[in-house]
Amino acid sequence: MFSSVVKSFTSNISSNYTIDPKPSSYSGPWKIFDAKKKSTGKPASVFVFEKKSLEPQGGGSLGGRSGASALKRAHDEVIERLKKEASSLARLRHPSILELAEPVEETRGGGLMFATEPVTASLAGLLLEKDEQEKAGGVGGRRSRYVIEESDGQKRRRELEIDELEIQKGLLQIAKGLEFLHESAGLVHANMTPDAIFINAKSDWKISGLGFSTPPENSTKPTSVAPISLSEVLHHDPRLPRYVQLNLDYSSPDFVVDGNVTPAADMFSLGLLIIALYNSPHRSPLEFNGSQSSYKRAFSSSSSVPSKSNNFMSSQALPRDVMNGVLDRLITRRPAQRIDAREFQQAQYFDNILVSTIRFLDSLPAKTPNEKSQFMRGLPKILNQFPKSVLEKKVLPALLEEMKDRELLALVLQNVFKIIQTLTSGKRAFTEKVIPRLREIFLSTAPANKGAAPERDSLKESGLMILLENMNIAAENSGGKDFKDNILPILHHALESPTHSLVDASLRTLPTVLPILDFSTVKNELFPVIATVFAKTSSMGIKIRGLEAFRTLCGGGNDQQDGMQGDGLTGIVEAPKPKNSNVSILDKYTIQEKVVPLLKGIKTKEPAVMMAALDVFKAIGSQVDADFLAMDVLPILWQFSLGPLLNLPQFQAYMTLIKSLSSRVENEQTRKLQELGASNSTASASRNDFMSFGGVGGSNGLDASNGEGEGGFEALVRGGNTHASSGTDMLGGDAWASAPASGSSSTMLPSRPAANRGRSSNNASPAATFSWSSPPPSSPAANLSAPQGASRTITPENRLNTLNSSFPALTPMNPGIGSPMTFSQQQQQEVRPSMGMSMNNMASMHSPNPTIPSYTTQSSALDWGKAAAPASNPWANTSTTSSTTGLANFSIAPPPVAPQQQSSVYSNFSIAPPPAPGASGTFTLSLPPGTGARTGGMSSLGGQGSLASRMAQNQGRQTTLQQQTQQQQSQNWGSGSDSLI
Repeated sequence: MFSSVVKSFTSNISSNYTIDPKPSSYSGPWKIFDAKKKSTGKPASVFVFEKKSLEPQGGGSLGGRSGASALKRAHDEVIERLKKEASSLARLRHPSILELAEPVEETRGGGLMFATEPVTASLAGLLLEKDEQEKAGGVGGRRSRYVIEESDGQKRRRELEIDELEIQKGLLQIAKGLEFLHESAGLVHANMTPDAIFINAKSDWKISGLGFSTPPENSTKPTSVAPISLSEVLHHDPRLPRYVQLNLDYSSPDFVVDGNVTPAADMFSLGLLIIALYNSPHRSPLEFNGSQSSYKRAFSSSSSVPSKSNNFMSSQALPRDVMNGVLDRLITRRPAQRIDAREFQQAQYFDNILVSTIRFLDSLPAKTPNEKSQFMRGLPKILNQFPKSVLEKKVLPALLEEMKDRELLALVLQNVFKIIQTLTSGKRAFTEKVIPRLREIFLSTAPANKGAAPERDSLKESGLMILLENMNIAAENSGGKDFKDNILPILHHALESPTHSLVDASLRTLPTVLPILDFSTVKNELFPVIATVFAKTSSMGIKIRGLEAFRTLCGGGNDQQDGMQGDGLTGIVEAPKPKNSNVSILDKYTIQEKVVPLLKGIKTKEPAVMMAALDVFKAIGSQVDADFLAMDVLPILWQFSLGPLLNLPQFQAYMTLIKSLSSRVENEQTRKLQELGASNSTASASRNDFMSFGGVGGSNGLDASNGEGEGGFEALVRGGNTHASSGTDMLGGDAWASAPASGSSSTMLPSRPAANRGRSSNNASPAATFSWSSPPPSSPAANLSAPQGASRTITPENRLNTLNSSFPALTPMNPGIGSPMTFSQQQQQEVRPSMGMSMNNMASMHSPNPTIPSYTTQSSALDWGKAAAPASNPWANTSTTSSTTGLANFSIAPPPVAPQQQSSVYSNFSIAPPPAPGASGTFTLSLPPGTGARTGGMSSLGGQGSLASRMAQNQGRQTTLQQQTQQQQSQNWGSGSDSLI
């Protein structure tokens, strides 16, 4: 609709204002459009009059040419009257007079346009809306034309409700405007109708429609307004719309009957307007359709005019205070009996606390600081009695205007937040009205020097404290984006304040602030500020408050219980925790990399700080990994728990948490290892597997099992037959089958049962022969063992120390029984595989005289005193557990054994017997150069870890002395060409 109007003219208003395409309301001949000034964005209302609206609805002219000229003259009079209305607003400046923003302009089509302060509707339009609602059955029964669209796309109805306080407040404002016109401006409005009253965005009632205004009769006050002619304005012209003519339904009998123009006429019109506010439908009780004769006829009889006797012709009951003291002194036939505008404001109808509060609020700028302060302190007590529309549109804007007074800032903010909490539409009011003022007050002032700290403003800080205390209201009534963009910077400003009380209050708002902010904002904008404050503060109170903030950031709540969750084995089911009490705000990485180092760096050991830190650790205990708990958190907890200032209950609280976290680590590690064990069924290696180094079997010559206690030792030294059944004795039996198990073998084989030892000779390996034992000269298959069960004592020979002794002395390369082989010995042992040749052949091939092999023994003899010790006989052990010894990688095959011989523990390592004489492929072992000068080839070999010496070391304690003596005697050791000595 308005697009066609805009095309018809070009004006200063249309070029400087952004005008909505559709009108928001109507008032008489005016269409009212919402607009915003392009340069400042300030809202305004644009009044537009189109000349074509004056054309008769039928489109025809009346009276031919003369009638057309008369109609044109009437149209010109209407346009001049409308120009007068706009120009009068420019001359009259009063809070109760509609404020003019842009002067009236003529459009190209002959219309008019001017701009004013933003208005919501005219009183006539509002009353018409109320009538339509009542006909439709209530507020929601019919779509209202007063529906506007919010910035978020949602539509809402304009708050146009009229309650008792709204009426009282509006009538007071109208009375003030009339007082100004009558006494200061020296004018009579002359057309006080609902179309002449506008309601602005602050819910204030403003007077306009001054097209018929005129100076009163006999007025001496100077004025530029030309007086009107009553005869002309009272004449109803049917060619013109009724809304551009004087409305007789609200006119005073002073005009119509008496022909007098006095200020009292406006008061009579005001009385009829009050009746219209309470009437249903909301119209004047007098309806004359512009007929003066009807008007005069009605006022000729008292029964046809409003009076107290007929309830002032209202269809609804009127309030008692309105009837008594207001209408009965306004609706009177004689002007002298009427009250003026000043007396009207003092009526009993306006004598209540709410109206008095509104009146005081209107005159607040003129009050003293003491009166303002007293008013602000008492205002919260009665705020809940105000209608919500009055609070939002009247009280709240007035309070926000007073925020510029720093002395009242804290008191004003207390009332502002109470109003926001009371309003059902508090979110809209807070976003649109309060937030811009908060930014202007707290964020607009910057320090003079960028590097210098801002000066402290105690009044501003007191207001900021009120904001922090009511942060929950701010969070509830602002969206996430509004809060982040406008409130969060104020919170940062408070956190960085040098005033400890502000920092403390800011940290206490954290539980309220966190739910409305997103994770990225908390982590990247809020947490760094809190961490900086915590690290730099010198106040213990701020330190504790910072720890409480960390607890909140890590998912802990104020209602968090002291006890941690159980280990899952208690059977106790905990009650459900409050919402978000166990949800971490910060992510695990930030907690582990940022929060825990801050806790670790705490210097003070005060119990209050330590217990606050304990609460933080409780919160993060379930947020971090188990290995992080074990390696980083638990050491800090132990350090804090041993603080010198903690008492017993505090120490026990630490211990409770330490045990709980340790239990969690244990449970998770156990579960992890169980899962790994289920996927990997192979047994883990024992510690002994990594502690064996090979070498001489029987690492300890003092094994308590050797000799099987005192009985075994007695059988050993006395030659008793205590263990005849075991098949082991000093002179015979299978000594290899009873060799002691070595617990240090690196090639330990699975234990084999004793029954397997009696297998056939194909699987059994007989006892090996050594360098000191002489192989049988006749039969290679001779059994070297004496018959089982035979035992005899052995008397040591005195010739053992001599070169020609039948049993040369054996000395290990390393002194001490059970010492491991040297590396050279191990090397020589590994490079010598099983060879099918006898020790005699090896010695004879490398001796200086091939016919008489020589053998040089060590100079030291065996200590028979040690041999008599109870545990010095490692060959007497009858343990069935077998283990490989140093000969595991090298074995010498003895002559074939009889089938009845018991299998050896080394049955898997068989060595072939010596080859028959004259056999081909004899294997020879070359000696190193220069060894021929030494005494005996084998002696030279033993000097470098020779095979005989090495075999003496590794197997000396595993071949019994009785076997050696028996073999020497039976094979004539020391005589014959086969002897080594």
